[in-house]
Formats: sequence, structure tokens, C-alpha cells
Amino acid sequence: VQLQAYGGGLVQAGGCLRLSCAASGRTFSGYTAGWFRQAPGKEREFVAAIRWSGGNTYFADTVKGRFTISRDYAKNTVYLQMNSLKPEDTGVYYCAAGRPIASTVRAHVSYGYWGQGTLVTVSS
Repeated sequence: VQLQAYGGGLVQAGGCLRLSCAASGRTFSGYTAGWFRQAPGKEREFVAAIRWSGGNTYFADTVKGRFTISRDYAKNTVYLQMNSLKPEDTGVYYCAAGRPIASTVRAHVSYGYWGQGTLVTVSS
């Protein structure tokens, strides 16, 4: 699976952005699609995930209530809608695909396919 993430940019605190992750080569079918982010000097952290089949969603506590994740079957694309953005949301956002079980959905090692990352900068 080849993944391409896009939609990042510069936004003021309180603003919103929508990230997209398009899959090619094969579909997301059978996979879980996840979003992770990495701020400068910090480790990569889990943001959100969605199971392609069934639609179960998972969120980091830091984004719960502000971010939503969704999928479009026809476009083979996963979206991360980010609202009420905060400066601490700044980082490179990566989409990923894998087959984690529920207890490992937040672990980046559970995902074998990664996109190139898109930069999100939230100014205060």
C-alpha cells in the first residue's frame, strides 16, 4: 500500500484543517488507517485511527472532542478533520496503515505502511 498524506499548512489557534490520506496500489480494505504526529524534538505519537471495515474509531486523549476521523470508500481515502487547533498540535502528521488489534492500535509499530508526512503549524 502506498500512502500519500496532504492538507497540512499554517493556521491560527482555534482554526481548523482537514488532512487527507490517499491509498494507492491496493485499497485500505482489511486495514486500520492511523494518523500519527511528531513535533520537533519529540517522539512520534498516536493521534487517531479508524478501522476500514466496521468504522471503529480511536483517538488520543489530547485530541478527543476536537478531531474526527472518517473514510471514503469510493476515493480510498481517510480524512482527519482537526478543529479548535492548538499550538501544541503543531507537528508533522503521518498517515499509516496496518492490522493492529485493539490493544495495539495506538502503537506506531503496529503499522507497516507509512505516508511521507504533512506539516501542520498552529500559531498562537
